Amino acid sequence: MKKMMFMGLIFGAMTAGCSGDESSGIFSFRVGEFEVYMLVESQRDGSAGILVGASDDVLRQYIPQEGFKHSANAFLIKTPSRNILIDTGTGSGGIILEKLRSLGVQPADVNAVLITHLHGDHFGSLQSGGRAVFPNAKIYLSETEYEFFTKTNVNQGAVSALAPYGDQIITFEPAQLGQGMMEILPGVYPIAAYGHTPGHTIFQIENGGQKLLIIGDLLHVAPVQFPVPGISATYDMDQSGSASVRRQILNYAAVNKIPVGGMHIAYPGVGIVEVEGSGFRFSPIN
Repeated sequence: MKKMMFMGLIFGAMTAGCSGDESSGIFSFRVGEFEVYMLVESQRDGSAGILVGASDDVLRQYIPQEGFKHSANAFLIKTPSRNILIDTGTGSGGIILEKLRSLGVQPADVNAVLITHLHGDHFGSLQSGGRAVFPNAKIYLSETEYEFFTKTNVNQGAVSALAPYGDQIITFEPAQLGQGMMEILPGVYPIAAYGHTPGHTIFQIENGGQKLLIIGDLLHVAPVQFPVPGISATYDMDQSGSASVRRQILNYAAVNKIPVGGMHIAYPGVGIVEVEGSGFRFSPIN
């Protein structure tokens, strides 16, 4: 395992050039010269039962009568020099790998895998039968996250998923929001979003004056947690911390007009955040 720390700066803008077909489970758009693809591993009916402390009035106000969809997504970023995968899904059915191949990317073509956090639905495709699925990729994740789930509160699934990569694992300490950003790959800046897990990390992607925030598990029930960001989910290990960082990051995205993409936001999984009242409004990009 290697550890790296670099410093850099960020600037803001919007994405453009979006396209997609929900039946394919792939939504594509551009961030400057970068081609970004949101990949759906699964999408199903969502449940507000995972929310903590959401009143009946809040649920009636924000959950549509027809219900809402909960998605499990990963993101592929194709830059002029490398293929970057952000999270890998559960690995179920090889769906993420199938979608990569449909985009002309074989597992051996992936140069870097960025892990937002070490829950099984985010690292499940890393290994198969004890072998690295992405043999030529370096695996990037927060040092705090790595230490917690491999040494302090051991997640054996995470240990097994990372084991085949050895020295290909690179850890880092993401910058706190508002402090100097570090660039771990050209155009890729990690930001600490601790709360969901001790080292949960989001990634700001930027190129050509355009930006995208990939927010991982910053929220799980989009219809409620955008307008009422103080409500957390049972999956959040630090629920008050998660609520605090969620508000900070959504406000940062809204003020700086940076689109966001999430691992549990229904197709297209990417949209614009605006301040609305005491919370936020999310508008999917079409």
